[in-house]
Amino acid sequence: MQRLPEYLKRPIIDTERTKTVRHILKEKCLNTVCEGARCPNKSECYAKNTATFLIMGNVCTRNCRYCNISSAKPEPLNINEPAHVAEAVKALGLNYAVITSVTRDDLPDGGAEHFANCISEIRKTGNNTKIEILTPDFRGKYESLDIIIKSCPDVFNHNIEASEKLFKTARPQGNYKLSLNVLSYIKENSKIITKSGLMVGLGEGLSEIEKTLYDLKNAGVDIITGTIRENQSRK
Repeated sequence: MQRLPEYLKRPIIDTERTKTVRHILKEKCLNTVCEGARCPNKSECYAKNTATFLIMGNVCTRNCRYCNISSAKPEPLNINEPAHVAEAVKALGLNYAVITSVTRDDLPDGGAEHFANCISEIRKTGNNTKIEILTPDFRGKYESLDIIIKSCPDVFNHNIEASEKLFKTARPQGNYKLSLNVLSYIKENSKIITKSGLMVGLGEGLSEIEKTLYDLKNAGVDIITGTIRENQSRK
């Protein structure tokens, strides 16, 4: 049997080093994308007293093929969650907090106000914590994006995830051009730093990667991150 490459291996979790984060998350009834998406780097981040908060529940109204978060009918929003997120950020002493969410197409604003409330509560702590939000597309509603702009996060992140050719396969309920428009709208109507992420290894060619990067540049994106996914069907 062929052995797995070293980069796929993770050490046994040191529960003593991760207990602070686990305790705070449990106490505040908070979800993380680390848990929901089954991130292999979870223990490394927890050991450094950090995590990416996942707001608005732990089930999604969409069913992206690359994501481990379950698709189901979500529960009503927890109105206390923004305050709990802020308390966790303060307890962990975070200088930089990242907040993402499941997609909530069931909500009229897609959860934009809930994001804004989280930002507001963190600001109230007075810790000068930088805040990055990683959002869904809010179905491209400008009213929702205006709520986000007014809340003034330090970084607005919306991941494009896949090239245009593979977009509908990876994100069947999303829209490539709509996602680009979301990023463009934030950049054109604010001074917020914009960010997006792209997965490679789904079967796209080099020219498709280049086109996606070009499209993101034209949308005014300031920061682009990349993730490599191993595709067994590729040679």
